[in-house]
Amino acid sequence: MASVETKTSSFDRVLGAWDILVIAFGAMIGWGWVVSTGSWIHDGGVLGAALGFCIGGVMIFFVGLTYAELTSAMPQCGGEHVFSYRAMGPIGSFICTWAIVLGYASVVCFEACALPTIITYIFPNFLQGYLYTVAGFKIYASWLAVAVGMSIIMTLVNIRGVKAAAKLQTILTVIIGAAGILLVVVSVITGSTDTLMPQAFIASDDASVTIKAVLAVAVTTPFYFIGFDVIPQAAEEINVPLKKIGKILILSVVCAVLFYALVIIAVGLVLTNSEIMASESGTGLVTADAMAKAMNSATMAKVIIIGGMCGIITSWNSFLMGGSRALYSMAESYMVPRFFAKLHPVYKTPVNALYLIGFLSVIAPFAGRKMLVWIVDAGNFGCCLAYCMVAMSFLILRRKEPDLERPFKVSHYKLVGWLAVVLSGFMVALYVIPNSGATLVWQEWAMAGGWCVLGLIFGVACKREYGERFGLLVDIISDKDAAALQSSDEEISEALDHAIDAAINKILAERNLTTAP
Repeated sequence: MASVETKTSSFDRVLGAWDILVIAFGAMIGWGWVVSTGSWIHDGGVLGAALGFCIGGVMIFFVGLTYAELTSAMPQCGGEHVFSYRAMGPIGSFICTWAIVLGYASVVCFEACALPTIITYIFPNFLQGYLYTVAGFKIYASWLAVAVGMSIIMTLVNIRGVKAAAKLQTILTVIIGAAGILLVVVSVITGSTDTLMPQAFIASDDASVTIKAVLAVAVTTPFYFIGFDVIPQAAEEINVPLKKIGKILILSVVCAVLFYALVIIAVGLVLTNSEIMASESGTGLVTADAMAKAMNSATMAKVIIIGGMCGIITSWNSFLMGGSRALYSMAESYMVPRFFAKLHPVYKTPVNALYLIGFLSVIAPFAGRKMLVWIVDAGNFGCCLAYCMVAMSFLILRRKEPDLERPFKVSHYKLVGWLAVVLSGFMVALYVIPNSGATLVWQEWAMAGGWCVLGLIFGVACKREYGERFGLLVDIISDKDAAALQSSDEEISEALDHAIDAAINKILAERNLTTAP
């Protein structure tokens, strides 16, 4: 294993408990609950889709427990990078962190396209200045202008500091929560189980078909639950007791699972199967149409649409934050070019890492939405792989470093750890096994493969450039511990000086020479 270097954090600790809760929850609640609910119900039925999200949530819950313990034990920028390094060494850390960066960057790029698309739903005449078509998707100048302009704005907001990003996150997350709660309440009041039950599950006499349909929904859920892992990425910027960080991380996961499941059921209580199909082929905004019917007001659909727009920005914001910190941590370890380890001199943010991910979000819209669907699926695969490696790191470190201080310590760690490994590994396997319902298509394998090649190029180049420093782990210690170490070093140096003086004086005295005073 490469050597370890210690230093105090270069980041400002400005995030409170509420900040990290809304950052994680806001990351997990994006635009999907507005536009994808109809397809979830179509794939698994109303209760089947809700159950699929709960199954995916169970996997994320157990993985989240491993993250909670590891984050409290190693509260350092980079999260997965540090956990996997301590457990598996530089190579394991490189694979794990590079995989999670793919997941973060894919979401950022997707959201850059989602925002102008939702504006198109609100203003049908928004699309102006046809340019070209990619995989059947027409690209317009107005669509590109919004995507590129917002990409620049979001990057600049994150460069100005994590606290500024957290304030934006709080406002938008409150709007999302209010819109979702309103939908659930009015659906319970005005909806009916008579509407829900005929579409509760996929109609089939074969139970295996129903189970497969539920699992097909479950396997997509990690993409929608990605976001809780942003918390360890920003650990050096959190000013909260370490034990509390773990509890907030788990709370964010539970809140997200409940939000998705309740929204799906709310739609099923209000819209019949034929109405959902009509909405899917019409506006595509099934959740908004459910609100309009429940409130008997087309205007109220815009409440859901506004909530969805806020969800786009909260996810975008969180993953810019998480992806830039993961890339920064790799650069600090000389795994990728040191250019990405630069912090802004005023705002203390990883400015060059933000520039890179921001640049990707600027150019991504030019490829159209179909290309981004492939990127997102490849990114989802990367996230599941990283989750599995973190869960394995959790088990390895319990054996390898049993005395490591763990402020948030998971009970029955073997059961929790193995469940996290098996469930996340099962998700990874579904992407690989043919005819599983979630197998990556060749375009998605090409995306994942291209990312692996880029990582290999970075790794080989940095190993050649930095030599033994490649894979160096930078261990962050507190200012108090740093002061204690410095004081200890000074005491040792002073004692050594006294010992040398005493030895010299003794030699001189034995030779009957005059000693220096």
